[in-house]
Amino acid sequence: MSVDYEEVYRERKERLSRAYALKEPDRVPLSSSYSYFAAKYGGITIQEALTDYNKLRGAVVKTSVDFGYDTAGGGGGIYSLPLVLAMMRDYDGIVPGMINIPLQKALGMKYGRFPGLEMQKDTPPQFIGEEYMKVEEYDELIDDPHGFIVNKIIPRSFTELEDLNSPRAMSALIKYGEESERYRAGMKKMGEELRGYGFPSFAGGFSYAPMDLIGDYMRDIKNVLFDTFRVPDKVKQAADALKEVILELARINAKLAPKGAHAFIPLHLNEYFSPKQYHEFYWPTLKEIIEELIKLGFVPSIFYEGYHDAHLESILELPKGKTIAKFEKTDLKKAKEIIGDHACIVGGPPASLFLSGTPAKIDEYVKNLMEDVKEGGGFVLAPGVNIPEEADPVNVKALMDAVEKHGVY
Repeated sequence: MSVDYEEVYRERKERLSRAYALKEPDRVPLSSSYSYFAAKYGGITIQEALTDYNKLRGAVVKTSVDFGYDTAGGGGGIYSLPLVLAMMRDYDGIVPGMINIPLQKALGMKYGRFPGLEMQKDTPPQFIGEEYMKVEEYDELIDDPHGFIVNKIIPRSFTELEDLNSPRAMSALIKYGEESERYRAGMKKMGEELRGYGFPSFAGGFSYAPMDLIGDYMRDIKNVLFDTFRVPDKVKQAADALKEVILELARINAKLAPKGAHAFIPLHLNEYFSPKQYHEFYWPTLKEIIEELIKLGFVPSIFYEGYHDAHLESILELPKGKTIAKFEKTDLKKAKEIIGDHACIVGGPPASLFLSGTPAKIDEYVKNLMEDVKEGGGFVLAPGVNIPEEADPVNVKALMDAVEKHGVY
């Protein structure tokens, strides 16, 4: 029996759109990025997934079709926001910020470890946080944030770009440009094939919290947390200066993305701050960025990593029905009680349930969760982060079975 994938596409898109708009769809949508699970399930190594676009596409499409969640996707790498910010004024569009193995070979990013290079071929890449800026350099960052990224952060964090005016750097950037075109073509082809199988895509934007930019790519997390006590005013001024650079990128992005595209914002330092510190250092600039993204036509999709329970009320300060709140470890029942009629909530089972659970345990988890969060709509079921690469496929399927059983309105 043939499948009408256009009808499947319309059903999935309507289901997701209603949930994002705080309405009840026909059932709770199930969303996930399969990440490196797709490689294992599709019969390729993680090294191959980060190197060969055709093999990656085949693995992601097979995984997405076989399990039939409402969204699809996969791939991976290590994101370099400084690289994107550094090049945004000199490139026709936005350069790929997700660094895979060919791009890593071209540039030599110091804060990434990759399978087949520094690690075993079936090991996910690792982000290695380091200090690329000294505390004494805050004034220089504040005075010219974009120039500081270009002239200090990039040379310090990429081996092939240590001297930006050298033939070596020019050669690296040419290789990066050529590989970027292959990357774009590969991702476009995968997106088109997934669309042909009825999977909608809402992606189109990416943004960042200024404090995370400092912690992830400049000072390191430990140092920036100390800085909030040692030089608090400098930290605030730096976050405010970087906010303008991030918004410059958002405005470029808005010219390329369709109206209503989701702008993904992963948060990292959020759970490290007390409510007082969060509202003093982290939230003000992030809130401004979110509000500006909404004005630009994006739907900010914010991933509140770790435990965000202490800061849930701050989400009520954002425009109602205009953002998506994805949670990793936050109590979803509590989130529903506080922001359930204000922002679409996305969340679900931890990685451990896919690794050591059973279909019966997953069914029980979903049943209990639906009792807490389903009523009234505005909820999307999704694993806390990504489905782990070692997940039991039986459990991955069980999540779909459980939401079809317990998630119907």
